[in-house]
Amino acid sequence: MKRNPKLYEINAVAWLYELSVAYGRNFTIGNVPAIEWDRLRQLGFEFVWMMGVWKRSAAGIRIFQSEPEYEHFKTLFDSVLPGWSVQEDLVGSPYSIAAYEPDPLVGDRDDIVALRKELRSRGMGLILDFVPNHTAPDHPWIFEHPDYYIQARESDYKENRSAYLPIHKDGRTLYIAHGKDPYFPPWTDTVQLNHFNPEMRSALIKELKKISEYCDGVRCDMAMLVLNDIFHRTWAWANRYSGHEKPGGEFWKDIRSEIPELLLMAEAYWDTEDALLSLGFDYVYDKRLYDHVRNSSAEEVVEHLKSNASFQEKLVCFIENHDEPRSADVFGREKLDAAAVLLMTLPGMRLCHHGQFEGRKIRLPVQLRRTLNEETDTGLRAFYEKLLKVTKLDVFSEGVWELKDVSPVFDESSRNLIAYTWTTDKALALVVVNLSGNYSQGRISLAREIAAADSDYILVDELHEQVYKRNGRELMDPGLHVILEGCHAHIFFMPRNFSF
Repeated sequence: MKRNPKLYEINAVAWLYELSVAYGRNFTIGNVPAIEWDRLRQLGFEFVWMMGVWKRSAAGIRIFQSEPEYEHFKTLFDSVLPGWSVQEDLVGSPYSIAAYEPDPLVGDRDDIVALRKELRSRGMGLILDFVPNHTAPDHPWIFEHPDYYIQARESDYKENRSAYLPIHKDGRTLYIAHGKDPYFPPWTDTVQLNHFNPEMRSALIKELKKISEYCDGVRCDMAMLVLNDIFHRTWAWANRYSGHEKPGGEFWKDIRSEIPELLLMAEAYWDTEDALLSLGFDYVYDKRLYDHVRNSSAEEVVEHLKSNASFQEKLVCFIENHDEPRSADVFGREKLDAAAVLLMTLPGMRLCHHGQFEGRKIRLPVQLRRTLNEETDTGLRAFYEKLLKVTKLDVFSEGVWELKDVSPVFDESSRNLIAYTWTTDKALALVVVNLSGNYSQGRISLAREIAAADSDYILVDELHEQVYKRNGRELMDPGLHVILEGCHAHIFFMPRNFSF
């Protein structure tokens, strides 16, 4: 697997609708025009995450519409798609999965096979969803294996009716818990799997084995929820009724043992990244980085980046995805360039989201299949195309990454700058990002990277197509003097061991 790969997330249902309108005919994921995949490969993407291909839940939609919170969602839907239709536009959540088979809105299993073949022919891999914590309320297991789910007593149901789904089986009523995490109300269009039931675990592993035949990796939804300690804290009270004990081994360790070649990417929060990586995940979300870039100072970003490079390479960097607001809306055009440079040049997997390059500002609720059309920000798209071209250089995928100190010059604005190098035997890249809105400056020593102090060097700013000539002695001590306007960035490139 290539180090530091780029991943492109696509909302399958929404994208196919968009393509069908643009081309004037309907598409499945198996017959998308080749030019669409060619474009992603030319931009440098190694993986495509086709989000939401599995069968959505009709029962989940009905329950969703019956809940009091539906009024809130209708207001949200009105804002992103005035005139939306229940029949045409409300397709239900892709994380309320009725079965791990393709939803008719995206195609069938042959279409997934065809999609993977198209990607593989271009040297790209396919990522699909896996939801370990819950299923839809109309999943076959509900009636075939109700013991696979967390069950409660009638008194629990009467005390909190929104937390449970009553089902009738063999002349009696069972009360199945809705899926949840410990800090939020239940997801009422789902039902909670019991991860302390070894038979359920085995069945779920078999499901993932089937999925793995059609893809190169899976993005594991809320992966930390099924860690033994977290699951125990959330559901220990219910397991007293089922008689199941806390397992001796972790579910994810079993997954890695059973399916060793499958790429595992975890949606992870609550400082569980280390635990999940130790159990065999290849990548975990770096939500803390996203929050720092969005809300904090450059100094806090730098502190976050001080973890070792081998750990950084296992993180998934992003400035938007389907769970977060659109980056063009959050950062604004003035800060977006700097945030994008940071995203695309840090170690780890770099996740980009369909519509991000075009500057879309409307976040599509996952229950809808479309939203309002938005005019493309041509300037932003051109910037991303240039940035993606620059970051296709081998130094950003195969090089050694190192965070650099930035020394002050006359004032303390150097605190606003984030700087790091990528080095190979052949090349050096220096990235400097100013996330603040203020003019900032500082010095960055390249003493470890410069071969000869008495020579002159050429630094090419690949992003802005500018060339600078600097003396080696200055680059070593006191260091390269960098001056950056607010929310700007430099990407300097210099052939290694080259001077004149």
